[in-house]
Amino acid sequence: YTPNFSFDDNVVSFLNDFSIKLNSMKLIRDYPDLKTLSFWCRKNNIINLKRKFFDKENIRLGLGFIFHITPSNIPINFMYSLIFGLLTGNSNLVRVPSKNFDQIKIICLCINKILKKKKFNFLKKKITIVRYKKDDPEFTKKFSLLSDARLIWGGDKTINEIKKFPSKERCRDITFPDRYSISII
Repeated sequence: YTPNFSFDDNVVSFLNDFSIKLNSMKLIRDYPDLKTLSFWCRKNNIINLKRKFFDKENIRLGLGFIFHITPSNIPINFMYSLIFGLLTGNSNLVRVPSKNFDQIKIICLCINKILKKKKFNFLKKKITIVRYKKDDPEFTKKFSLLSDARLIWGGDKTINEIKKFPSKERCRDITFPDRYSISII
């Protein structure tokens, strides 16, 4: 799992092709979250992110192999997590929710079509999307042992359960625990 440089031009090109392909699908009319995703990952937006966050003086490499454990209640969160994993130069294994959301099927269909292009062969080893039941710890245990970092989305309970699994000594856990919001109008 050799890391790449952040904001690699080939990854930006892949995301732009993904945006175009997703936007061309008639199915996304029924899913505003997919329309938003296709707009967000277009080349102009990614280039703006690069201008904001990429420092030419301090070129960065990815960490290596990232295991993304995404929330089960937000169908397209996995794709945003994958996008940032790719943009930061990493190989990514992403666990999607076990619930069969249509959005996940549509996104995976687009990714598979784009990865058939020869120019994106290098990305085939950097994108793995899996689905398994949350209560099946064997996969999480196995993937945790391979990981250079784990992105753990979920409640405090989920995060604490996953942190119990052994990982590499230098593995970084980046967690997104329970949050509470309040608004007074």
